[in-house]
Amino acid sequence: MKKHRAEAKWNKGLKNGEGEVKTGNGAVQAKYTFASRFGDSTSGTSPEELIGAAHSGCFSMFLSALMEGEGLSPEFVETKATVFLGEKDGGPLIEKIELVTQAKVAGLEDAKFQELAQKAKAGCPVSKALGAVPEITLQASLAE
Repeated sequence: MKKHRAEAKWNKGLKNGEGEVKTGNGAVQAKYTFASRFGDSTSGTSPEELIGAAHSGCFSMFLSALMEGEGLSPEFVETKATVFLGEKDGGPLIEKIELVTQAKVAGLEDAKFQELAQKAKAGCPVSKALGAVPEITLQASLAE
C-alpha cells in the first residue's frame, strides 16, 4: 500500500491565527488563515482549495486511464473544481463540488466521452473519499 503524507500546523486562535500546510515530499507548501478560508482574502489557501486540487487531479488522471483502456490516446484532460463551503447545523460544511473538465482526444465521440467522464467521477479515489459531500456535479466537453 502506497502511503502519502501531509501535515499542517495552526498557530494561535481561530480568527487571529494562521497556519501552514505541506505535503510530505515538500512539493506543496502553503499558508492559510481564517480569512483565506471563510473570508475574501486571496493570500493563502484553504483546506477546501486543496480538496479541489486533489479532486481535479485525481479525476483527470482517472479519466485519462479510462480513455486509454478504450484504446484512445488523450492529448490532455483539464479539470477545474469549485468547492462550495457553506454551513449546516451551526458549523461549516462542504455542500457541493463542481467539476468542469475538457479533454482533447482524437477519435472519441461525445456520447462515449460523457460515459467515461461519469465513470471517472464515480470511480476516482478522491471522489469516493468525498462520498459525504451532498452534491458533486460534472460538466464535460471535448476540445476541438
